This record gives sequence, C-alpha cells and structure tokens, in this order.
Amino acid sequence: MAEQSPATGLKDIIIMRMSEHDLLEVVEIEEQSGLSRWGWAAYYAELQSGNRELMLVARPTKSSTIQSGPIAGYIVARETAGELHINNVAVRPEFRRRGIGAALLDRVIQEARLRKANTAFLEVRSANLAAQALYEKSGFRAIATRANYYSEPREDAVVMSLVLG
Repeated sequence: MAEQSPATGLKDIIIMRMSEHDLLEVVEIEEQSGLSRWGWAAYYAELQSGNRELMLVARPTKSSTIQSGPIAGYIVARETAGELHINNVAVRPEFRRRGIGAALLDRVIQEARLRKANTAFLEVRSANLAAQALYEKSGFRAIATRANYYSEPREDAVVMSLVLG
C-alpha cells in the first residue's frame, strides 16, 4: 500500500509512494508530457528494485477517496553509490504551475539525503526551459551538455547537478 509522505506545503495535494496500481496513469502522464518513453514494463521493473521509495505520485485530496483520485504528477529516481539520479518528473497539463513538480522534487531530494546521497543528477531537454527553471529554483546547476541525447525529436540534454551533502 502507498504511504503518505510528510506535508508538502501544498494545499489539497498528497504525495505517496507509487504502486503498481498507479502505472497506467503514470504512463498516460508520460505520454502527455512528451518524456522519453519508458512504458509500463520499465516502471514496473523499477518498482521491484530497492529504490521504490524514490518513486512517488502526487494526488489531489479533494477526491472522495485518495486512492481513487487522479494522479496529478509523479517522479521516478534512483539512488546508487551516494548519487541520486532523477529519471522522470511529469505533471498532468491541467495541474501544472501549482508547485506539484517542485513538491515531488523536494520530497525525493529529502529521501536521498536520508539515504546519505551526496549529489543529485538529471538530464533535461535543452529546449525545456520551464523544467530547467524548476530545477534551478531547487538548487540544481547546469554542468554539461549531452549532444543528441534525446530522440523523437532529436535534441541535446542539459545535465544538471545538485550537491546534497
């Protein structure tokens, strides 16, 4: 069963651990957001790993029950050898610009710090200035570019990092 996280500071949103029951909605949000496709099987495999506490969903709490409410957004990250790698962050278009992405990011960074991770990394499309601004607001800084990192459409990635220690 999903666990509630500590308060995020957002009204009417709860952040919970992702479960297998969330995956169809997660894939739907992934497709709406234009992320590089992972698909159901990749998310499911990641949920079987030791990093499942770093796979979170945000839900509005005004629904009749939290479990049946729509997923507003999600984040998937992995911690290995003291490094947090943020793989995917996405928010449904109708829930954007409400601080949900920032709350998900902050929560996964908190969890990484509890695990004693010392650095966080992510890649973001070079044209995705809104996401870059979100990451910069959370303290990330651009450190490199990966040429032609993304396909469909082909695009460079900006590598960003955050010192957690």
